[in-house]
Parts: sequence; structure tokens; C-alpha cells
Amino acid sequence: MPSLDDVTRPPGRPPRLLYGGDWNPEQWPEETWTEDLRLMRRAGVTSVTLGVFSWSLLEPTPGAREFDWLDRLMDLTHTHGVGVVLATPTSSPPPWLGRLHPETLPRDEDGRTEWWGSRQHFSHSSEVYRRHAAAITEDLAARYAGHPALTMWHINNEYCTYDWGDEAARTFRRWLRDRYGTLDALNTAWGNDFWGQRYGDWAEVLPPRRAHYLKNPAHVLDFRRYTSDQLLECYRAERDIVRRHTPHLPVTTNFMPFWSGQDGWAWAAEEDLVSVDVYPDPRDPGAGPYNAMIGDLTRSQAGGRPWMVMEQAAGAVNWRGVNHPKPYGLNRLWSLQAVAHGADAVCYFQWRQSRQGAEKFHSGMLGHAGERGRVFRETVRIGEELARLGPHVAGSRVTTDIAVLHDWDSWWAGDQEGALSRRVDHADIVRAWHRALWDAHLPVSFAHPHHDLGAHRLVVVPHLYLLDDTAIDNLLAYVHGGGTLVCGFLTGIADRDDRVRPGGMDARLRELLGIDLVQEWWPLDEDEHVDCGIFRGSLWSEELTAAPGAETVAAYRGGELDGLPAVLRNGRAWYVSTLPEPAGLSALLATVAREAGARPVVDGLPEGVEAVRRGDLLFLLHHGPDPVTVPLPGRHRDLLTGTEAAGSLTLDRYGVAVLEPYGPEPIDTAGELP
Repeated sequence: MPSLDDVTRPPGRPPRLLYGGDWNPEQWPEETWTEDLRLMRRAGVTSVTLGVFSWSLLEPTPGAREFDWLDRLMDLTHTHGVGVVLATPTSSPPPWLGRLHPETLPRDEDGRTEWWGSRQHFSHSSEVYRRHAAAITEDLAARYAGHPALTMWHINNEYCTYDWGDEAARTFRRWLRDRYGTLDALNTAWGNDFWGQRYGDWAEVLPPRRAHYLKNPAHVLDFRRYTSDQLLECYRAERDIVRRHTPHLPVTTNFMPFWSGQDGWAWAAEEDLVSVDVYPDPRDPGAGPYNAMIGDLTRSQAGGRPWMVMEQAAGAVNWRGVNHPKPYGLNRLWSLQAVAHGADAVCYFQWRQSRQGAEKFHSGMLGHAGERGRVFRETVRIGEELARLGPHVAGSRVTTDIAVLHDWDSWWAGDQEGALSRRVDHADIVRAWHRALWDAHLPVSFAHPHHDLGAHRLVVVPHLYLLDDTAIDNLLAYVHGGGTLVCGFLTGIADRDDRVRPGGMDARLRELLGIDLVQEWWPLDEDEHVDCGIFRGSLWSEELTAAPGAETVAAYRGGELDGLPAVLRNGRAWYVSTLPEPAGLSALLATVAREAGARPVVDGLPEGVEAVRRGDLLFLLHHGPDPVTVPLPGRHRDLLTGTEAAGSLTLDRYGVAVLEPYGPEPIDTAGELP
């Protein structure tokens, strides 16, 4: 499959970064369309997504096809030199489908129907829904396969539906038969002898609907696996249709950032281009590191290849309790941050802000203030800078020495009702560990526990409650091959069926990490901390006994665990049995990384300044409101301003510099006689 730039760049043009967003011109009078395209050209927009929620317009009655309006839009965008990412409209079925075929509507775990009137109101298991979705996709692909404006396919939108209804029950049983073969195998995998839950007939097996008390966690785990697989089947069905008509064009669907509902590793393997929607809160002081994490994860899901920001907000969103706009410069900073982390496309929801509907207060690249508004003026500036950077950065890669392991299976398994602490949240822990590495200015990638880890100097495991035997063997091989491993608490507690391993942790892992026995787990209340000498810990603690030869790097002080190891080291393997305070975790990981040979891109960076190297370019990103001076290794030219810098560089509030090496490094003559 050709690269994103190969299929979207006009012939004879240099490499470029895509820039644009969702365009919903069907919401506006047709005379607005030409004006939109004039302003798009002014803003440097190169790509728009059409048709995401247009099923009821394309098929107003069963079997009807109304393509004339879309024909005119496709022709108009091509005339103005803007490429089209054409979406299949299947995330928002027309009302007539639910009215005529109520089995296409999903049901929640209480059996309540989710009706039309919003979006994502479809049962992923419904054969009727799938048949109608395939039909509209087939006709859409056949009609526009040869259109010169078409550059890419966007399937559905933010796959995020669950279904506990009868259609789901039917396909859940089929999925379980394929996985286990027999009811006896299912009963064993789920531990159904507990509470007398053993099934004697497949018809008794249902989705984990509302229950009197705690649900079987293995049952819930498989339902989440099944749901991800069902949605992926829907994606693949539409993808295969458009691929048949346009095998030369990439196909994607947009992930929601770090969302638990889809196995992102499995989904990314089915996409030609990995894309994500990201909406951090402008008031969140951790939004910059969070954006970095989403970029690192998305790039890693793409196998290191360039990826796409499918959606972000140019200003405020509309779904928080209080929706703050982005201060001046923040939209630019976050857009260029995505490019630094490997994105070759920066897009938004949406181009023109809606005047009606549920998202009329969600910002657009062209807001209610129009072309004189601040948001649009920032839109123009970002477009100019992306056009300037494109020839230098498009297609290049980010390389790192550190891998953070993350697995949706483990996330699902750990997220259960009967856990020792409801405060232990997989996503929060991964974000805390990634933030600690970010604060230490250490660039990272993500990896699945089954991936080849040999290229990384350091592998970090924040929280993998469930580890299957393949993953454990992989970690052992990595350390025995010379790699350095750091594991957080509750690593390797359960096997693939959420069965607790003997000894409170897999025996091979205990030997690797220098743990003789996990005596007891000691979760901590919200206002409770543990003193570990070199830092304070929160959220969790453990009563461990160390194996002979293991080094206690930090010990608990006071309380029931006084003197017991909080941080253990066994050669190149480390175990952290609590969640250190942010500064303590950052310092610990920086120490381990330095010993492993992993270093920051630039030494001596001020707090809040991020350095990322993409290809030959050095991105410096300042996430604070006050100017800072940044040390520079060597002489550089800033591609954004054309100015040269050596020794140091000043970044204004939310400032960005994209530096290429320039000429020989300056000679230090300090102390020489004239």
C-alpha cells in the first residue's frame, strides 16, 4: 500500500503534510460551498472529509440513492485543489432503518433500546444493519472510485457501540463456540463452578446483563474481547468493499484516544493508515504530556509509520461541564506536537462551526466569528507552517530507546467489579508512568507484550495485571538478552482467563524480579500514603519478601510494611510495588534509563519543554505560558522562522521551533589568549 503522501500529493509537488478536517456542507445553503473552498485555500487546507453522517441524505428511503449533491461537492473540491477523504456514513443509520428493523438498534445491559435521534445507534451484530451498511458502501465506492478528488477512505466513525441485546447474544455464543469449542471448555475458562454458574446448554449463555450482584469477571472479559472483534468485523466488511473498488487508496477509521473499547493493536493491523481523534482539556496542566502519549501510542500502533490526527478542536468543545477555549498559541503548539510525534496529517472536527444541532458550540476551523475571528487567523497560520514543514518532515520517522508496554486484554481484565481497589485504573497508571518519562525528557514508544522488544534499551511495564505465557516468556527473553526491565505493581497476577497465578505472581516473573513471595496486597485510600525513603507512594503497596541476591533499592518506613522492599532490583530487572509521587517516579525512571543507555534528546531542558527528534529534525515544544531559554547542541536553523541559532534558543509562550542542523558546530574559545 502506498504512503499517505504518495496518494494525496498532486503530481510533481514536493512532500507535504495534510491539513484540513470534516466538512459538512450539507448543513448549509449551497452558495456557502464555494465561499468555504475559497477560505480553505486561504488557510492552506489540502484535505476534507465528506459524508461521515450523511446516510439519511444519501438514502432518504429504503433503496433510494441521492448522490447528486455529493457529486457536486466532489467536483467542486477537485476544481479547487482540495482532496477528499470520503467516509462511509454507517455510524449514523437513517431513522427508517430503526423504525422498519428494530433489531438493528442496540440495547444496554438493562435491556433498554438506544433509539435513533443521535448517532452510533446500531447493533454491530445485526445482520440487517450489516446488509444495509454494505449496500450503501458498495454504491458509494462504485460511484466515486474513479473520481480525481478521492484520496482516502474513512470507514464509519469512532466505533464505540456496545450491545447486550438478543442479536448480540446470538453472535456472542457463536464467538464463544469458535474460541472454546465446547461448553466444558467454556465452563473451565470462566471458572463457572464458583457460585454454581456452570452452563448446560449454549442457549443459557448471554451477554453479561444486569445481575443481582457481582458479575463473573471472566465472562465480562470475554464480552469485551467479543465486542472489539464484532466491531472490527463491521469495519473489515466495509473496508474490503472499498478496497475492491480502489485498491490503490489507503483506508482508515478514527480511534478515540486511549479508549478501552477496542483492542487498538488488533485494529491497527487492519488499517492502511492509523488515525486518532484527540481532545485534551485546555485547562488541564497535564494536557501536553497526554498529547505526547497519544502520539506515541498511535505512532506505535502504526508500526512506527506516519499517522493521522483525524479530529481535534480548533477551540472549545461542547461536552465538558465547562468548555474552555484554547488560549492563543495552544492550538498551534498541539498541532505541531502531533507532527513532532510522527503525524503526517493534522485535521479537525470540523471546518465550519455548525449553527444547529448538538455540536453548534463545538468549535470549527472557521468559527461563528467568521474569517475575522482569532480562531480562523490561527487556522491560517498553522496551514502556512505545515506547508513550510511538509517537504522536510513528511514520511520521516521517530525512533526511541524506551518501550512502554500496554495491552487492552490486561486493561479489560483488571477493570472488574470485585477488585481490591476501585481506585486502581489502568489508564491512569499508564498515563502517570508515561508522564514521568516525559518529565525526564525521555522519548518513548509503546509496544504489545508479544512484540519483539530487542531494539529497546529499556522496557517499562506500568500495569499489566494479565500476562499470558507468551508475554512472560518474551519478557524473560528480553532481560536474558541484555535488556533492562522495570515493572509496576500487580504485574503478571493473572493468566489469560483471569485466573490468579500461584504465589500472587507468575513464578517465572518472581524469579526474574527478585521476589520470593507476595504475602499480601495493601491498597491505599485516597488520603493515604507510604513513606519509601527516596519518595512517597500512593494508591498501592505490597507485602513482599525479597529473594536471595535481590537488592532493596527503597524500603517502606513505618506501618505494617516497615522495612520491607518498596522497590526491588534483581540485576537488570526492577519491581516497583507502589505508585511513587510524580517527581519520585520520574527520578527513578531517569536513573534506570541512564544505566540502560537511554538518554534525553537534549540535556538540560527546562521544565515543560519537550524535545523530539523526527528524522533529522529537532522539535522543541514549550508547554508553558512564559518565555524560556533552551540549550542547543550545535548550530541549527529554525524551519518555521528561517533564523539561525547556536548555543541556546528562546521560546515564547507555547512556542515551537523545528530545527535542522546547519553548518559546523561553533568552536568553544573560552579561556584562549588573543
